Amino acid sequence: MISQVFILSSKGDRLIFKDFRGDAGSDVINIFYEKVTALPGDQPPVVMSHKSLHFVHVRQAGLYWVATTTAESSPFTIIEFLNRLASLVRDYCGCLTEKSVQMNFALIYELLDEIVDFGYIQTTSSDMLKNFIQTEAVSSRPFSLFDPSNVGLFGAETQQSKVAPSSAATRPIQTREQGGKSEIFVDVLERMTVVIGSNGVLMKADVEGEIKVKCYTPNCSEIRMGLNEELSIGKTQLRGYGAAVRVDECSFHQAVQLDEFESHRILRLSPSQGEQTVMQYRLTDDLPSAPPFRLFTSIERDGNGRLLIFLKLRCDLPPKSSAINVAAVVPVPKSSVSVSQELSSPDQSAELKPENRAIVWKIPRFTGGTQLSALFKVEVSGFSSASMLEVGPLCLSFELPKVTASGLQIRFLRLSPVQAGPPLRWVRYVTHSDSYTVRI
Repeated sequence: MISQVFILSSKGDRLIFKDFRGDAGSDVINIFYEKVTALPGDQPPVVMSHKSLHFVHVRQAGLYWVATTTAESSPFTIIEFLNRLASLVRDYCGCLTEKSVQMNFALIYELLDEIVDFGYIQTTSSDMLKNFIQTEAVSSRPFSLFDPSNVGLFGAETQQSKVAPSSAATRPIQTREQGGKSEIFVDVLERMTVVIGSNGVLMKADVEGEIKVKCYTPNCSEIRMGLNEELSIGKTQLRGYGAAVRVDECSFHQAVQLDEFESHRILRLSPSQGEQTVMQYRLTDDLPSAPPFRLFTSIERDGNGRLLIFLKLRCDLPPKSSAINVAAVVPVPKSSVSVSQELSSPDQSAELKPENRAIVWKIPRFTGGTQLSALFKVEVSGFSSASMLEVGPLCLSFELPKVTASGLQIRFLRLSPVQAGPPLRWVRYVTHSDSYTVRI
Protein backbone atom coordinates (compact mmCIF):
# COMPACT_ATOMS: atom_id res chain seq x y z
CA MET A 1 0.00 0.00 0.00
CA ILE A 2 1.48 3.31 -1.14
CA SER A 3 0.79 6.59 0.65
CA GLN A 4 2.53 9.05 -1.68
CA VAL A 5 4.52 9.12 -4.91
CA PHE A 6 6.79 12.00 -5.89
CA ILE A 7 9.52 12.74 -8.42
CA LEU A 8 12.41 15.04 -7.55
CA SER A 9 15.18 16.55 -9.61
CA SER A 10 18.80 15.92 -8.67
CA LYS A 11 18.73 19.23 -6.75
CA GLY A 12 15.65 18.26 -4.77
CA ASP A 13 13.12 20.33 -6.73
CA ARG A 14 9.61 18.87 -6.70
CA LEU A 15 8.46 17.86 -10.18
CA ILE A 16 5.52 15.56 -9.35
CA PHE A 17 3.75 14.97 -6.04
CA LYS A 18 0.70 12.75 -5.55
CA ASP A 19 -0.83 11.98 -2.14
CA PHE A 20 -3.13 8.96 -2.28
CA ARG A 21 -4.11 8.50 1.38
CA GLY A 22 -3.28 11.69 3.30
CA ASP A 23 -1.63 9.85 6.19
CA ALA A 24 2.04 10.75 5.72
CA GLY A 25 2.22 14.52 6.22
CA SER A 26 3.18 17.31 3.81
CA ASP A 27 6.88 17.77 4.62
CA VAL A 28 7.99 14.35 3.37
CA ILE A 29 9.92 15.81 0.42
CA ASN A 30 12.23 17.85 2.65
CA ILE A 31 12.69 14.93 5.04
CA PHE A 32 13.59 12.56 2.21
CA TYR A 33 16.03 14.92 0.49
CA GLU A 34 17.77 15.79 3.75
CA LYS A 35 18.24 12.09 4.53
CA VAL A 36 19.58 11.35 1.03
CA THR A 37 22.05 14.24 0.92
CA ALA A 38 23.24 13.69 4.50
CA LEU A 39 24.46 10.17 3.76
CA PRO A 40 28.06 9.68 2.53
CA GLY A 41 28.67 8.17 -0.89
CA ASP A 42 26.79 8.35 -4.17
CA GLN A 43 24.47 5.40 -3.56
CA PRO A 44 22.19 5.89 -0.55
CA PRO A 45 20.10 2.94 0.64
CA VAL A 46 17.00 2.24 -1.40
CA VAL A 47 14.81 1.96 1.72
CA MET A 48 14.98 4.54 4.53
CA SER A 49 12.74 5.20 7.50
CA HIS A 50 11.66 8.25 9.49
CA LYS A 51 9.56 7.45 12.56
CA SER A 52 6.68 5.32 11.21
CA LEU A 53 7.18 6.44 7.59
CA HIS A 54 9.19 4.38 5.09
CA PHE A 55 10.79 5.86 1.96
CA VAL A 56 11.49 3.61 -1.04
CA HIS A 57 13.25 5.19 -3.99
CA VAL A 58 15.09 4.46 -7.23
CA ARG A 59 17.21 6.78 -9.34
CA GLN A 60 16.68 6.93 -13.09
CA ALA A 61 17.73 9.61 -15.59
CA GLY A 62 19.15 11.67 -12.74
CA LEU A 63 15.74 11.89 -11.03
CA TYR A 64 14.57 10.52 -7.69
CA TRP A 65 11.44 8.33 -7.99
CA VAL A 66 10.10 8.00 -4.46
CA ALA A 67 7.17 6.22 -2.81
CA THR A 68 6.23 6.45 0.85
CA THR A 69 4.31 3.93 2.91
CA THR A 70 3.25 3.60 6.54
CA ALA A 71 2.25 -0.05 6.20
CA GLU A 72 4.41 -3.15 6.19
CA SER A 73 4.51 -3.31 2.41
CA SER A 74 7.01 -5.34 0.42
CA PRO A 75 9.89 -3.05 -0.62
CA PHE A 76 10.57 -5.23 -3.68
CA THR A 77 7.01 -4.67 -4.92
CA ILE A 78 7.37 -0.89 -4.53
CA ILE A 79 10.79 -0.89 -6.22
CA GLU A 80 9.35 -2.81 -9.18
CA PHE A 81 6.42 -0.37 -9.28
CA LEU A 82 8.75 2.66 -9.36
CA ASN A 83 10.85 1.14 -12.14
CA ARG A 84 7.70 0.36 -14.11
CA LEU A 85 6.41 3.89 -13.51
CA ALA A 86 9.65 5.32 -14.93
CA SER A 87 9.28 3.06 -17.98
CA LEU A 88 5.68 4.20 -18.49
CA VAL A 89 6.71 7.85 -18.29
CA ARG A 90 9.45 7.17 -20.84
CA ASP A 91 6.98 5.42 -23.15
CA TYR A 92 4.28 8.08 -22.92
CA CYS A 93 6.56 11.14 -22.90
CA GLY A 94 9.09 9.83 -25.43
CA CYS A 95 12.17 10.39 -23.29
CA LEU A 96 13.02 10.51 -19.61
CA THR A 97 14.50 13.86 -18.62
CA GLU A 98 13.73 16.56 -16.10
CA LYS A 99 12.45 18.80 -18.88
CA SER A 100 10.12 16.16 -20.33
CA VAL A 101 8.64 15.50 -16.86
CA GLN A 102 8.04 19.22 -16.33
CA MET A 103 6.40 19.63 -19.75
CA ASN A 104 4.17 16.55 -19.35
CA PHE A 105 3.11 16.90 -15.72
CA ALA A 106 -0.59 16.68 -16.63
CA LEU A 107 -0.01 13.41 -18.50
CA ILE A 108 1.99 11.94 -15.58
CA TYR A 109 -0.74 12.86 -13.08
CA GLU A 110 -3.29 11.17 -15.35
CA LEU A 111 -1.09 8.05 -15.43
CA LEU A 112 -0.86 8.01 -11.64
CA ASP A 113 -4.64 8.34 -11.33
CA GLU A 114 -5.09 5.26 -13.51
CA ILE A 115 -2.40 2.97 -12.11
CA VAL A 116 -2.91 3.62 -8.37
CA ASP A 117 -6.23 3.78 -6.53
CA PHE A 118 -6.15 4.85 -2.87
CA GLY A 119 -2.62 3.48 -2.56
CA TYR A 120 -3.29 0.14 -4.24
CA ILE A 121 -1.58 -0.64 -7.55
CA GLN A 122 -4.11 -1.41 -10.29
CA THR A 123 -2.12 -1.94 -13.49
CA THR A 124 1.11 -0.91 -15.19
CA SER A 125 0.27 -2.33 -18.63
CA SER A 126 0.64 0.21 -21.42
CA ASP A 127 -1.85 -1.77 -23.53
CA MET A 128 -4.57 -1.30 -20.91
CA LEU A 129 -3.66 2.28 -20.08
CA LYS A 130 -3.75 3.53 -23.67
CA ASN A 131 -7.56 3.04 -23.64
CA PHE A 132 -7.92 5.54 -20.78
CA ILE A 133 -5.14 8.11 -21.21
CA GLN A 134 -6.46 11.15 -23.07
CA THR A 135 -3.70 13.72 -22.55
CA GLU A 136 -1.32 14.12 -25.49
CA ALA A 137 2.41 14.17 -24.82
CA VAL A 138 4.38 17.37 -25.32
CA SER A 139 7.66 16.70 -27.06
CA SER A 140 10.61 18.50 -25.50
CA ARG A 141 12.30 18.64 -28.91
CA PRO A 142 10.61 18.24 -32.28
CA PHE A 143 11.94 15.18 -34.05
CA SER A 144 13.27 15.46 -37.60
CA LEU A 145 15.05 12.85 -39.68
CA PHE A 146 16.89 15.69 -41.41
CA ASP A 147 18.33 17.20 -38.25
CA PRO A 148 22.12 16.93 -38.72
CA SER A 149 22.72 17.13 -34.98
CA ASN A 150 21.16 13.69 -34.50
CA VAL A 151 23.89 11.07 -34.66
CA GLY A 152 22.80 7.99 -36.60
CA LEU A 153 23.11 4.77 -34.64
CA PHE A 154 20.18 2.66 -35.78
CA GLY A 155 20.71 0.41 -38.79
CA ALA A 156 20.39 -3.22 -39.87
CA GLU A 157 22.37 -5.32 -42.30
CA THR A 158 19.38 -5.39 -44.65
CA GLN A 159 19.14 -1.58 -44.52
CA GLN A 160 22.73 -0.44 -44.72
CA SER A 161 21.75 2.56 -46.85
CA LYS A 162 19.23 3.71 -44.26
CA VAL A 163 20.37 5.08 -40.92
CA ALA A 164 18.00 6.65 -38.42
CA PRO A 165 19.22 9.10 -35.78
CA SER A 166 19.50 7.82 -32.23
CA SER A 167 16.65 10.13 -31.18
CA ALA A 168 14.26 8.40 -33.60
CA ALA A 169 12.98 6.07 -30.87
CA THR A 170 12.57 8.80 -28.24
CA ARG A 171 9.05 9.80 -29.08
CA PRO A 172 5.81 9.05 -27.23
CA ILE A 173 3.69 6.03 -28.00
CA GLN A 174 0.32 6.53 -29.66
CA THR A 175 -2.40 6.60 -27.01
CA ARG A 176 -5.14 6.30 -29.62
CA GLU A 177 -5.38 5.19 -33.22
CA GLN A 178 -3.43 7.91 -34.97
CA GLY A 179 -1.84 8.33 -38.32
CA GLY A 180 1.90 8.25 -38.60
CA LYS A 181 4.80 6.10 -39.58
CA SER A 182 4.87 2.50 -38.34
CA GLU A 183 8.30 1.64 -36.98
CA ILE A 184 9.94 -0.98 -34.78
CA PHE A 185 13.20 -0.33 -32.96
CA VAL A 186 15.30 -3.21 -31.61
CA ASP A 187 18.25 -2.61 -29.30
CA VAL A 188 20.86 -5.29 -28.61
CA LEU A 189 22.67 -3.81 -25.62
CA GLU A 190 25.65 -5.42 -23.91
CA ARG A 191 27.74 -4.46 -20.88
CA MET A 192 31.29 -5.71 -20.45
CA THR A 193 33.09 -6.47 -17.17
CA VAL A 194 36.79 -7.06 -17.79
CA VAL A 195 39.84 -7.34 -15.54
CA ILE A 196 43.31 -7.46 -17.15
CA GLY A 197 46.39 -8.19 -15.03
CA SER A 198 49.56 -6.12 -15.01
CA ASN A 199 51.21 -8.75 -17.23
CA GLY A 200 48.51 -8.36 -19.89
CA VAL A 201 46.74 -11.63 -19.06
CA LEU A 202 42.96 -11.58 -19.18
CA MET A 203 41.76 -12.47 -15.68
CA LYS A 204 38.01 -11.94 -16.00
CA ALA A 205 35.62 -11.24 -18.87
CA ASP A 206 31.84 -11.17 -18.42
CA VAL A 207 29.13 -9.90 -20.75
CA GLU A 208 25.56 -9.14 -19.75
CA GLY A 209 23.17 -8.38 -22.59
CA GLU A 210 19.55 -7.71 -23.34
CA ILE A 211 17.33 -7.32 -26.38
CA LYS A 212 14.82 -4.48 -26.14
CA VAL A 213 11.95 -3.81 -28.52
CA LYS A 214 10.15 -0.50 -28.87
CA CYS A 215 7.09 -0.75 -31.07
CA TYR A 216 5.13 1.96 -32.91
CA THR A 217 2.89 -0.37 -34.90
CA PRO A 218 -0.59 -0.38 -33.28
CA ASN A 219 -1.98 -2.94 -35.75
CA CYS A 220 0.81 -5.52 -35.40
CA SER A 221 -0.30 -8.77 -33.79
CA GLU A 222 2.98 -10.73 -33.83
CA ILE A 223 6.70 -10.23 -34.37
CA ARG A 224 8.99 -13.11 -35.37
CA MET A 225 12.61 -12.34 -34.49
CA GLY A 226 15.36 -14.63 -35.75
CA LEU A 227 18.64 -14.88 -33.85
CA ASN A 228 21.90 -16.55 -34.91
CA GLU A 229 21.23 -20.12 -36.04
CA GLU A 230 24.53 -21.12 -34.37
CA LEU A 231 23.45 -19.69 -30.98
CA SER A 232 24.18 -22.19 -28.18
CA ILE A 233 22.91 -22.05 -24.62
CA GLY A 234 25.39 -23.42 -22.10
CA LYS A 235 28.93 -24.73 -22.51
CA THR A 236 28.17 -28.20 -23.87
CA GLN A 237 25.59 -27.50 -26.57
CA LEU A 238 26.85 -26.98 -30.12
CA ARG A 239 24.70 -25.96 -33.08
CA GLY A 240 25.14 -25.24 -36.77
CA TYR A 241 28.19 -25.26 -38.96
CA GLY A 242 29.32 -21.63 -38.75
CA ALA A 243 31.18 -19.74 -36.05
CA ALA A 244 29.65 -20.63 -32.69
CA VAL A 245 27.81 -17.95 -30.75
CA ARG A 246 27.35 -18.99 -27.16
CA VAL A 247 25.71 -17.62 -24.00
CA ASP A 248 25.83 -19.32 -20.62
CA GLU A 249 22.29 -18.52 -19.58
CA CYS A 250 19.31 -16.53 -20.80
CA SER A 251 15.78 -15.55 -19.78
CA PHE A 252 12.81 -14.27 -21.74
CA HIS A 253 9.86 -11.95 -21.27
CA GLN A 254 6.70 -13.76 -20.24
CA ALA A 255 4.99 -12.76 -23.51
CA VAL A 256 7.65 -14.47 -25.69
CA GLN A 257 6.64 -17.78 -27.27
CA LEU A 258 9.52 -20.25 -27.52
CA ASP A 259 8.00 -23.04 -29.64
CA GLU A 260 10.39 -22.24 -32.54
CA PHE A 261 13.40 -21.28 -30.44
CA GLU A 262 14.92 -24.71 -29.90
CA SER A 263 14.74 -25.69 -33.56
CA HIS A 264 15.24 -22.43 -35.47
CA ARG A 265 16.26 -19.83 -32.84
CA ILE A 266 13.15 -17.75 -33.54
CA LEU A 267 11.37 -15.67 -30.89
CA ARG A 268 7.66 -14.92 -31.30
CA LEU A 269 5.96 -12.17 -29.34
CA SER A 270 2.85 -10.01 -29.46
CA PRO A 271 4.28 -6.54 -28.90
CA SER A 272 2.62 -3.80 -26.90
CA GLN A 273 3.31 -0.18 -27.63
CA GLY A 274 6.30 1.05 -25.70
CA GLU A 275 9.50 -0.63 -24.62
CA GLN A 276 9.84 -4.31 -23.70
CA THR A 277 12.89 -6.31 -22.65
CA VAL A 278 12.44 -9.42 -24.77
CA MET A 279 15.54 -11.38 -23.74
CA GLN A 280 18.34 -11.15 -21.18
CA TYR A 281 21.52 -13.23 -21.37
CA ARG A 282 24.94 -13.65 -19.81
CA LEU A 283 28.34 -14.90 -20.98
CA THR A 284 31.25 -15.48 -18.59
CA ASP A 285 35.00 -16.00 -19.02
CA ASP A 286 34.96 -17.08 -22.65
CA LEU A 287 34.61 -14.16 -25.07
CA PRO A 288 34.58 -15.05 -28.78
CA SER A 289 37.08 -12.28 -29.50
CA ALA A 290 39.88 -10.43 -27.71
CA PRO A 291 39.00 -7.49 -25.40
CA PRO A 292 38.63 -4.25 -27.36
CA PHE A 293 41.53 -2.43 -25.65
CA ARG A 294 45.06 -3.26 -24.61
CA LEU A 295 47.22 -1.02 -22.45
CA PHE A 296 51.02 -0.66 -22.23
CA THR A 297 52.41 1.41 -19.33
CA SER A 298 55.66 2.77 -18.01
CA ILE A 299 56.02 4.54 -14.64
CA GLU A 300 59.25 6.15 -13.45
CA ARG A 301 60.69 9.17 -11.66
CA ASP A 302 62.62 11.86 -13.54
CA GLY A 303 65.53 13.95 -12.38
CA ASN A 304 63.28 16.80 -11.19
CA GLY A 305 61.39 14.57 -8.79
CA ARG A 306 58.30 14.32 -10.96
CA LEU A 307 56.32 11.15 -11.56
CA LEU A 308 56.27 10.19 -15.24
CA ILE A 309 53.34 8.05 -16.39
CA PHE A 310 53.49 6.88 -20.00
CA LEU A 311 50.38 5.19 -21.40
CA LYS A 312 49.93 3.59 -24.81
CA LEU A 313 46.38 2.45 -25.51
CA ARG A 314 45.63 0.18 -28.46
CA CYS A 315 42.18 -0.42 -29.89
CA ASP A 316 41.87 -4.02 -31.12
CA LEU A 317 38.54 -3.56 -32.91
CA PRO A 318 38.33 -4.15 -36.68
CA PRO A 319 39.51 -1.14 -38.73
CA LYS A 320 35.97 -0.33 -39.85
CA SER A 321 34.73 -0.13 -36.25
CA SER A 322 35.44 2.52 -33.66
CA ALA A 323 34.86 3.30 -30.01
CA ILE A 324 33.35 6.57 -28.87
CA ASN A 325 33.34 8.50 -25.60
CA VAL A 326 36.43 6.69 -24.33
CA ALA A 327 37.63 7.84 -20.92
CA ALA A 328 40.60 6.44 -18.98
CA VAL A 329 40.78 7.17 -15.26
CA VAL A 330 44.29 6.84 -13.82
CA PRO A 331 44.58 7.02 -10.00
CA VAL A 332 47.62 9.03 -8.88
CA PRO A 333 49.22 9.73 -5.46
CA LYS A 334 46.92 11.69 -3.16
CA SER A 335 49.64 14.33 -2.68
CA SER A 336 49.67 15.19 -6.43
CA VAL A 337 49.76 18.94 -6.98
CA SER A 338 49.67 19.45 -10.75
CA VAL A 339 50.13 17.61 -14.01
CA SER A 340 51.42 18.46 -17.48
CA GLN A 341 50.63 16.24 -20.43
CA GLU A 342 51.79 15.34 -23.91
CA LEU A 343 49.02 13.78 -26.00
CA SER A 344 49.44 12.05 -29.35
CA SER A 345 46.52 13.83 -31.07
CA PRO A 346 44.85 17.24 -30.65
CA ASP A 347 41.32 15.90 -30.16
CA GLN A 348 42.29 14.24 -26.87
CA SER A 349 42.08 15.97 -23.50
CA ALA A 350 43.26 15.25 -19.97
CA GLU A 351 42.94 16.86 -16.56
CA LEU A 352 43.82 16.18 -12.95
CA LYS A 353 40.85 15.81 -10.61
CA PRO A 354 42.24 16.21 -7.07
CA GLU A 355 38.91 15.36 -5.44
CA ASN A 356 38.97 11.95 -7.14
CA ARG A 357 42.77 11.56 -6.89
CA ALA A 358 42.95 10.70 -10.57
CA ILE A 359 43.86 11.88 -14.06
CA VAL A 360 41.01 11.61 -16.57
CA TRP A 361 42.13 11.06 -20.17
CA LYS A 362 39.31 11.52 -22.69
CA ILE A 363 39.22 10.33 -26.31
CA PRO A 364 36.07 11.28 -28.25
CA ARG A 365 36.61 8.71 -31.03
CA PHE A 366 39.03 5.78 -31.24
CA THR A 367 39.30 3.95 -34.56
CA GLY A 368 39.91 0.20 -34.53
CA GLY A 369 43.44 -0.98 -35.34
CA THR A 370 45.06 2.24 -34.11
CA GLN A 371 46.85 3.26 -30.94
CA LEU A 372 47.14 6.49 -28.97
CA SER A 373 49.61 7.54 -26.31
CA ALA A 374 49.85 10.02 -23.47
CA LEU A 375 52.68 11.16 -21.20
CA PHE A 376 51.73 12.66 -17.85
CA LYS A 377 54.28 14.53 -15.70
CA VAL A 378 52.87 14.68 -12.20
CA GLU A 379 54.18 17.03 -9.51
CA VAL A 380 53.96 15.18 -6.19
CA SER A 381 54.67 16.85 -2.87
CA GLY A 382 56.75 14.70 -0.56
CA PHE A 383 57.57 12.17 -3.29
CA SER A 384 58.73 8.77 -2.04
CA SER A 385 59.03 5.25 -3.36
CA ALA A 386 55.61 4.50 -1.87
CA SER A 387 54.07 7.18 -4.10
CA MET A 388 54.62 5.03 -7.17
CA LEU A 389 52.55 2.24 -5.59
CA GLU A 390 49.53 4.56 -5.47
CA VAL A 391 49.28 4.69 -9.27
CA GLY A 392 46.56 2.51 -10.78
CA PRO A 393 44.65 0.47 -11.56
CA LEU A 394 43.36 2.14 -14.72
CA CYS A 395 39.63 2.09 -15.41
CA LEU A 396 38.19 2.50 -18.91
CA SER A 397 34.72 3.58 -19.93
CA PHE A 398 33.61 3.48 -23.55
CA GLU A 399 30.82 2.80 -26.01
CA LEU A 400 31.09 0.50 -29.04
CA PRO A 401 28.37 1.19 -31.62
CA LYS A 402 27.46 -1.55 -34.12
CA VAL A 403 29.42 -4.12 -32.04
CA THR A 404 28.34 -6.98 -29.79
CA ALA A 405 30.98 -8.67 -27.66
CA SER A 406 29.05 -11.96 -27.65
CA GLY A 407 28.49 -12.01 -31.42
CA LEU A 408 24.69 -12.15 -31.04
CA GLN A 409 22.89 -10.83 -34.14
CA ILE A 410 19.32 -10.34 -35.33
CA ARG A 411 18.84 -12.34 -38.56
CA PHE A 412 15.39 -10.98 -39.44
CA LEU A 413 12.28 -9.24 -38.14
CA ARG A 414 8.95 -10.34 -39.62
CA LEU A 415 5.55 -8.93 -38.77
CA SER A 416 2.09 -10.40 -39.13
CA PRO A 417 -0.38 -9.60 -40.42
CA VAL A 418 1.38 -7.96 -43.35
CA GLN A 419 0.83 -4.22 -43.16
CA ALA A 420 -0.50 -2.19 -46.07
CA GLY A 421 2.47 0.12 -45.67
CA PRO A 422 5.43 -2.00 -44.49
CA PRO A 423 6.77 -0.65 -41.19
CA LEU A 424 10.38 0.41 -40.94
CA ARG A 425 12.50 -1.96 -38.86
CA TRP A 426 15.61 -0.59 -37.17
CA VAL A 427 18.22 -2.62 -35.29
CA ARG A 428 20.95 -1.11 -33.13
CA TYR A 429 23.93 -2.91 -31.58
CA VAL A 430 25.76 -1.17 -28.71
CA THR A 431 28.31 -2.46 -26.22
CA HIS A 432 29.08 -0.43 -23.11
CA SER A 433 31.75 -0.81 -20.47
CA ASP A 434 30.31 -1.80 -17.12
CA SER A 435 33.69 -2.23 -15.43
CA TYR A 436 36.88 -2.40 -17.50
CA THR A 437 39.94 -2.49 -15.23
CA VAL A 438 43.59 -2.77 -16.22
CA ARG A 439 46.08 -3.31 -13.45
CA ILE A 440 49.33 -1.38 -13.75
